[in-house]
Amino acid sequence: MLQAFMNLLSLCWKPFGRGAEGLDNNGPVGSTLGGGAGYKEGKDGLLWFRDVGKYGSGDFSMAVVQANQVLEDQSQIESGPLGTFVGVYDGHGGPDASRYVCDHLFRNFQAITEQSQGAVTADTIHRAFLQTEEGFTSLVSELWNTRPQIATTGTCCLVGVIFQQTLFVANVGDSRVVLGKKVGNTGGMAAIQLSTEHNANLDAIRQELKELHPHDPQIVVLKHGVWRVKGIIQVSKSIGDVYMKHAQFNREPINPKFRLPEPMNMPILSASPTILSHSLQPSDSFLIFASDGLWEHLSNEKAVDIVHSNPRPGSAKRLIKAALQEAAKKREMRYSDLRKIDKKVRRHFHDDITVIVLFLNHDLISRGTVIDPPLSIRSALDH
Repeated sequence: MLQAFMNLLSLCWKPFGRGAEGLDNNGPVGSTLGGGAGYKEGKDGLLWFRDVGKYGSGDFSMAVVQANQVLEDQSQIESGPLGTFVGVYDGHGGPDASRYVCDHLFRNFQAITEQSQGAVTADTIHRAFLQTEEGFTSLVSELWNTRPQIATTGTCCLVGVIFQQTLFVANVGDSRVVLGKKVGNTGGMAAIQLSTEHNANLDAIRQELKELHPHDPQIVVLKHGVWRVKGIIQVSKSIGDVYMKHAQFNREPINPKFRLPEPMNMPILSASPTILSHSLQPSDSFLIFASDGLWEHLSNEKAVDIVHSNPRPGSAKRLIKAALQEAAKKREMRYSDLRKIDKKVRRHFHDDITVIVLFLNHDLISRGTVIDPPLSIRSALDH
């Protein structure tokens, strides 16, 4: 009887909320991932996060905050025999293109690489992008009679692949990856941008577009202080946006604001990524992959300083919080008040923001350690 009473008392004494039954107010904690490494996953209003976990070459932190009515950002981490694949897909016009890319790009990359005897190269990544673009274009064609507006959805697409001590970065659009690199023995950290952006607000991109379309004086148009391709879209490269690539989709019944008055003689946008390869050095400390929503509010240097100056767990969530604080400050409001604003209305203050931070363990990278079982993570579809 006494033992039964003690058991009952111990149950009553268990803490509520944080830590109770392996849960906290934000979701599950203490789950295992990649060979038993603990991490905390949770949700806090419109924010979803995994504070820390293991991937093939070290630790990672991942978070996304929603601003649109339907979350248009998607992201993933895949770690296994082909190294580590990171994807950040910043959708626009709806979630269709970013979800499609999250479903298909890594699979296409995997299949193409396996056909190439397992060697990851710039060419295998390039082919995976184009195959994904072709697949989405086929989907738009199939759905044209029932869901024609899918033709006006697209996504920026940032991919990082770590394979045999080489980092490949491939990008279409204006998401960005920044490297945190140790500076000598000073304890300092340099911020080095590794991705090329394709946004019409960059002078180099406007010049490139004008050279590609010399007979079109309206190829870039300044509207409300923002440069846009054909006065419609900010990015010159994307997956999707097929209405700007194929004349058969630039017609009724898509929304008139997307229809061009003049014939389309050649694709206006491209899905061909800019690809960089970087040989990883012991001084390379971490990588920050993020959609444009983060970089709209934080500089490369500020983001690297935040990661460098704080503990690893929660790095991605910390970056998003810093960006939201900046967004609130720009509107002369308190961060606590911004947090109360619901999705859709929140889009007037900031965009969807996705952040993935990879910390680089050079012992694992040099040994070519393969995580077992393979790691496969996708951000939440919606919040």
